[in-house]
Amino acid sequence: MSVRTSSSGSFAPLRQPVFAVLWAATVLGNTGSFMRDVASSWLMTDLSAAPAAVALVQAAGTLPIFLLAIPAGVLSDILDRRKFLIAIQLLLASVSISLMTLSYIGMLSVSALIGLTFLGGIGAALMGPTWQAIVPELVPREDVKGAVALNSLGINIARSIGPAAGGLLLAAFGAAVTYGADVASYILVIAALIWWPRAKNADDALSENFLGAFRAGLRYTRASKPLHVVLLRAAIFFAFASAVWALLPLVARQLLGGDASFYGLLLGSVGAGAIGGALVMPKLREHFDSNGLLLGSAIMTALVMGILSLAPPQWLAIIILLFLGASWITALTTLNGAAQAVLPNWVRGRGLAVYLTVFNGAMTAGSLGWGAVGEAVGVPVTLLIGAAGLLVAGFIMHRVKLPAGDADLVSSNHWPEPLVAEPVAHDRGPVLILIDYHVEKHNRSKFLHALDEMSSERRRDGAYGWGVTEDSADPEKITEWFMVESWAEHLRQHKRVSTADADVQSKVIAFHTGQDKPVVRHLLTINKPSRAT
Repeated sequence: MSVRTSSSGSFAPLRQPVFAVLWAATVLGNTGSFMRDVASSWLMTDLSAAPAAVALVQAAGTLPIFLLAIPAGVLSDILDRRKFLIAIQLLLASVSISLMTLSYIGMLSVSALIGLTFLGGIGAALMGPTWQAIVPELVPREDVKGAVALNSLGINIARSIGPAAGGLLLAAFGAAVTYGADVASYILVIAALIWWPRAKNADDALSENFLGAFRAGLRYTRASKPLHVVLLRAAIFFAFASAVWALLPLVARQLLGGDASFYGLLLGSVGAGAIGGALVMPKLREHFDSNGLLLGSAIMTALVMGILSLAPPQWLAIIILLFLGASWITALTTLNGAAQAVLPNWVRGRGLAVYLTVFNGAMTAGSLGWGAVGEAVGVPVTLLIGAAGLLVAGFIMHRVKLPAGDADLVSSNHWPEPLVAEPVAHDRGPVLILIDYHVEKHNRSKFLHALDEMSSERRRDGAYGWGVTEDSADPEKITEWFMVESWAEHLRQHKRVSTADADVQSKVIAFHTGQDKPVVRHLLTINKPSRAT
């Protein structure tokens, strides 16, 4: 397959030196992480053969991401991202150093392994949204999508190399050396981040604090119906598909009779399949839309789970896990791409953090649940139950279509600055915004329908309350109102309105009659004066 080198080509972002260096460092860092995960999962089968204990390692790694992804998304927007990433890499390196030391002296226990895996999960939770958020800083706007795709490809390159290398190191030299290799990878990533000549953040009078940014992200998530569809589809798919990941170490050891190197080879096969899936994705998209790709992923994953439950020969297991990798990357790319497409830049990190929360929550709950089922009925039956559930859910959820994601979410900046008699303190609030329309009676129903569509935009961009009223003396005088928590948040709202939202507002204003535009008023809360003592 030839590599395109045009500005819009798949590999064009690698022409940017900073992106290329950080991308290569990330591949090496992820390779080390997969080596660590292989060692931890396999060591747990030595420490305890119970399916619930083995599944608990998977849960310990994903639970922190479920708990902390949203706060991490907020932090990625308000902190210096380079320094934040360096601090995270230091945390992850300390986790692997602890695992290496305990393994070397023979003091690694079930509780220590799970606890350190949990700490590693905290690092992963903090890092995920930030790595995604820095992409627009590293490449031109036209290469952002290609950079996101390359990041996914890099993860799967690491997934194809890391587990196999980890399994070989584990079998040949033991867990301590495997963990040591992971430590070395973090050193390389830290060096690349220190080298990154990132410009300092410009001072912004409207910069958000943690709690305000957190609330804004949650408000957007609650009000975005397209994002709700993506989150629902992701939760259902990953809850069922997590069965194969939670039980794969036991499949390798108990059903297939393999050792640590074979387990690493299985995971390497998954990674290789994911690379192949990523490379053929453009061709698949020519024939299938996002909904068809997600359904195909569910069917293929269910078939792989069903075959594994029959304890196939080792060579066949390696082959079918290639298809698991391809279907897995197809689902990940499809769902992540759908989430990216419905999120504007100002809330992208926080919105993606919510997606990661749902993804890892489904993986965590699924891992714990499938581990418990495995305890009760055994690994083969559990895989069959998961496969059947994924098939049924896949066909049912196929009726809930993913959003097209074709709206223009670039900031329109079309709102005029609010008129003020004197400067208003940014923390003053709440603020009530009133917009007065005059709508003829025969257009009232259509106007209210268009206004209702705009209510979601108001809430997404910062309003915590919205409503519409009419003048009792003149029903053709209609007032839209919404509440914002502070003057600064309303000024941010001005910057957040997208071009697609501007189109909706134009439809609303088209129903307004009269020579003048609708009147906009901003009402500020007056604090009650304190009584003299």
